[in-house]
Amino acid sequence: MDDDRNVAETVRRMMVAEGWVVDVTYDGVSGLEKARNNHFDVIILDIMMPGLNGYEVVRELRRGGVWTPVLMLTAKDGEYDQADAFDFGADDYLTKPFSFVVLIARLRALARRGAPERPPVLTAGSLSLDPAAHVAKRGDTVLELTPREFGMLEFLMRHKGEVVTKAEILDSVWDINYRGDENVVEVYASYLRRRIDAPFGCKAIETVRGVGYRLAADGGG
Repeated sequence: MDDDRNVAETVRRMMVAEGWVVDVTYDGVSGLEKARNNHFDVIILDIMMPGLNGYEVVRELRRGGVWTPVLMLTAKDGEYDQADAFDFGADDYLTKPFSFVVLIARLRALARRGAPERPPVLTAGSLSLDPAAHVAKRGDTVLELTPREFGMLEFLMRHKGEVVTKAEILDSVWDINYRGDENVVEVYASYLRRRIDAPFGCKAIETVRGVGYRLAADGGG
């Protein structure tokens, strides 16, 4: 789905030449309807479209239980634009101008992954996090988190019960161009503990010395 007909047609022709069967729409409303009513291996989605924007389209697909892999192909290259796309349910993100070789490689990877169902709300004991609505709660209490704190908590909840390293957290939560001290993760782990644990008498985030962090599968009590 792309409202730029020249870009859409160029991508369509190149994909057809690579053996793909391609269907194109130029606005969010018709694109959403087509994605709901047909089976696709993968969806390429622009953000800026008339009717419904790309964020709204992928959010509605996920709310409706459509788990087709979605690649955002857009001129918007800010880190928060990318974070929003992933929060709403996109699987990959590629900015314009782009390499067609890279586009095809990513589409093939997404198609191989298929469309496994993913829970719209992540839970760990009394902790819950809704990526699309951008809301995190401890029980019935809404947690006031900064975007970076929210991103780190989401990553930990997606890997609850597992030990994750500082490097893995940086790669997933910080900008890929971040070159600062990885101890910033320690700082944000401390921030999160003050937000999600201390006020509730819980201990969800465990430091695994010399390795990284683990979020308790039961949310820490």
